[in-house]
Amino acid sequence: MNRIFLFIFPLVLGLSWPTPSPQETLKLYLPDDLEVTLWAESPMFYNPTNMDVDLKGRIWVTEAVNYRNFNNDSTRFRHHQKGDRVMILEDTDQDGKADQSKVFVEDPDLVSPLGIAVMGKYILVSCSPNLILYTDENGDDKPDKKEILLTGFGGKDHDHSLHSVVAGPDGKWYFNTGNAGPHLVKDRAGWTLRSGSVYTGGTPYNTKNEGNQRSDDGKVWVGGLQLCINPDGTGLRVLGHGFRNSYETYIDSYGDMWQNDNDDQVVTCRVSWLMEGGNAGFFSADGTRYWSADQRPGQEMFTAHWHQEDPGFMPAGDNTGAGSPTGVVVNEGDGLGAKYRGMLLSADAGRNVIFAYQPKGQGAGFDLGKRQNLLSSVAQDDEGYVWNDKRHDADLSKWFRPSDVMMGTDGAMYVADWYDPVVGGHQMKDSIGYGRIYRITPKGKKLSAPKLDLQTAEGQVAAFQNPAPNVRAQAYQALLQQRATRIPELMPLLKAENPYVRARTIFLLAKMLPAPILLPTIEPLVNDADARTAVASFRALRNVLPKTEILALCARHAQSGNPMLRREIAIAIRGFSLEQKTTILLQLIRQYEGQNPWELEALGAAMEAHTPELWPQLQAITPPLSETVWRKLAWRLHPAVAVNSLQVWASDAKASPAARSQALVGLAYVKDRKAAEAMLTLSKSLLPDVAEQAKYWLAFRQSNDWANLLDWQKTGLDLAKEKKMALWKAQRAKLLNTNIAAWDRLNTAERMAKDSLGGQFLMGMLLENKLPADLQEQVAKHIFSNPSQAVRIQAGNYFKRPGTEKLWSIPMIAKLNGNAANGKKVFQNSCANCHRAGKTGLNIGPDLTLIKKKFDQVSLLDAIINPSGAVVFGYEAWSVTTQDGESAFGFIVADGQNLVIRDLLGQQHVFPANKVSKRQKQSGSLMPDPVALGLSQQNLADVSRFLLEL
Repeated sequence: MNRIFLFIFPLVLGLSWPTPSPQETLKLYLPDDLEVTLWAESPMFYNPTNMDVDLKGRIWVTEAVNYRNFNNDSTRFRHHQKGDRVMILEDTDQDGKADQSKVFVEDPDLVSPLGIAVMGKYILVSCSPNLILYTDENGDDKPDKKEILLTGFGGKDHDHSLHSVVAGPDGKWYFNTGNAGPHLVKDRAGWTLRSGSVYTGGTPYNTKNEGNQRSDDGKVWVGGLQLCINPDGTGLRVLGHGFRNSYETYIDSYGDMWQNDNDDQVVTCRVSWLMEGGNAGFFSADGTRYWSADQRPGQEMFTAHWHQEDPGFMPAGDNTGAGSPTGVVVNEGDGLGAKYRGMLLSADAGRNVIFAYQPKGQGAGFDLGKRQNLLSSVAQDDEGYVWNDKRHDADLSKWFRPSDVMMGTDGAMYVADWYDPVVGGHQMKDSIGYGRIYRITPKGKKLSAPKLDLQTAEGQVAAFQNPAPNVRAQAYQALLQQRATRIPELMPLLKAENPYVRARTIFLLAKMLPAPILLPTIEPLVNDADARTAVASFRALRNVLPKTEILALCARHAQSGNPMLRREIAIAIRGFSLEQKTTILLQLIRQYEGQNPWELEALGAAMEAHTPELWPQLQAITPPLSETVWRKLAWRLHPAVAVNSLQVWASDAKASPAARSQALVGLAYVKDRKAAEAMLTLSKSLLPDVAEQAKYWLAFRQSNDWANLLDWQKTGLDLAKEKKMALWKAQRAKLLNTNIAAWDRLNTAERMAKDSLGGQFLMGMLLENKLPADLQEQVAKHIFSNPSQAVRIQAGNYFKRPGTEKLWSIPMIAKLNGNAANGKKVFQNSCANCHRAGKTGLNIGPDLTLIKKKFDQVSLLDAIINPSGAVVFGYEAWSVTTQDGESAFGFIVADGQNLVIRDLLGQQHVFPANKVSKRQKQSGSLMPDPVALGLSQQNLADVSRFLLEL
């Protein structure tokens, strides 16, 4: 994509941190048919976290100046004694730049607020633990009333907390909250949300949280949540969960929800479409485990991070890599030009960019298409960004931190920039809270905010077509109040050129049309050739019809050829009894072809509570379901009745490894003794992949879902080792992923170097020349403290031991007066675990009883100090690495169908020969040198005297 540059000169100079100057201009890159200008900057506002636009085209901004005072010294940073603020910015002369700024409110209850929504006289500010409703009755831009609409959200003064409200096309208010729970929230009708997870989150306000909490709907919701509510504070509902920190959700005019989500390991951020009821997968289904606890051997981090190979979790969407996602919007207007209409925009503060997508329907879900950088401060995208990387302090291009993106009433795109060298970690470095807002318009075209008058029909219809969602929400309410008198003005919009206008008109008309003409007018659109229009029409009717009529509507369209519509029908019938929905479900399942994951997830959610009763009816469907469909249903629903089938599929030698693995996963999710017993049988399979995975699942389930289903002592498996093996396999993958933060990889390397099994994996990586160079110094620093002597000795072939720079003079040691009695003690403490001398020691290495017949003292000292100088035949050191990354170091004692290695402790390691990926004879000896043994020069004189006097 061709780019143009914007040169920005700050108004605030002489700061305590480096600031752009005429010699250090900030460049912004964007498509060559667009241009960007500076719309507003400090001191008109500071540290912008979120924006919204009102009916007059003014932009409202929430500030986070009093940011993390528990972590940042308020005496060194800008601070508001009366609390954080909401600011109103205006371009009064329409020249494309704000010229007026005023404070709407400064409130002690505002501590780093993360959301602002302007709904006419109602202004909603999201600031955990509260969703605050300010009312400006007289329009003087000052609140006349303050109410706490909802309270009880976790995440006070935390990014993973309550985020902004946006009005949907159905008139409801939508918002989300991050995973800094617990969230214990009662709506104004008394319905209570109870949600949590294992995450506490690093602030003094979130010290206790737990998963497996049940809300008043009887369901367990976990982690970050997508929610909606009626404008009067009633009707709180959960629409999605399992997020880490979905910073913002946008609801478009079709009723589709779009969100991004922050990751846990810096490389697995994502942008996705959210299906109603979807579980995003950051936690286990009950919220009691992080994704990392569930990561299986061989799983890529993105796959494991969002549970993409486990049943009951939604597809993750686009992996945007490293970063810190923030605001989201869909451009539903035409101000930027036709090719930008429908573009999904996602701000990423960590990556200094606004990502852009053009989503298209794909089966029952969406394909986001190719990601592009619409606006960025860096010419080359940098996925290796780390929030605390000091290199970025001096790189001003990295200080561009887009915290929000939105569409103005004029059709322009606005981007808020919290200008700072760091992102996240409860830190900031910019002491004055400098911030900017940029405006993006078509090149050479002037866009102006329209004058919208909600007192007239013309003004209401014009506002209803505006690209700003909370502006058109005000028009929605004004039109709805007029009802029948406004229907003639709205009907032509069903044929509007802009499809988003058509879609939102369907929702409004469904609320306004009298009952006799509601279905005749709207239901034909459920069969529209455009799949999204059909879905919007169905949703609009579902929003207004009584429950019994919704069921009838579903029955009439259950055989639709539109997979998106079938998905919505499956979602709509979830709350009905099995008796009410069985016929509809069976019709939907007959059309499922076993491919699209969104359709499977919708069907699974509709069936899972009733699976035992439904399974026989599924088996009786004619024509019979294909094996592909059966496999997918058994995996997604995993009923106990499917154990035998899952076991057969898992042990099918003719099936692909992926198919066998999926069957094993399905079996592992069955909470029944028969499943555990079947997995135990599969752990003895002759298929190596099956046996290995089955052992993993037994080791993993031993501590959770199957803890009480088997007598684990009688399984005969070393499950502790299996579980630890799985952990270190996952950590090994992290070391190889250079997109992960350097500090994280270094910490992982250190932990592995200090663990006996982790050290084996490191030695295997060194043997295959796979240990990244940037980690080798860290490994060398800690590997000699590894509890495994075999690891310590093998490490000596790759790294210098601490202290090896000291000169060891054999002639000088030989001249020392050796003490045989002390030498015997040295031998017993340092040598006898491998060698035998007389009646002392073990026969792992060569017997030294008669060593005096072969060596004099100088030769013996040389053999001890330089053990690799001459290795006794049969005692050559070998390194062996398996296909799974496990390694061993020792003597080869058997080599046939199985390769047997005996290590320095005498322990034998047995590997099937066909599992060995590499074996390599080492140039060095297994015998540790004196430094590794902690021996002094006097110790060597003593032990040599002891051996020579035997």
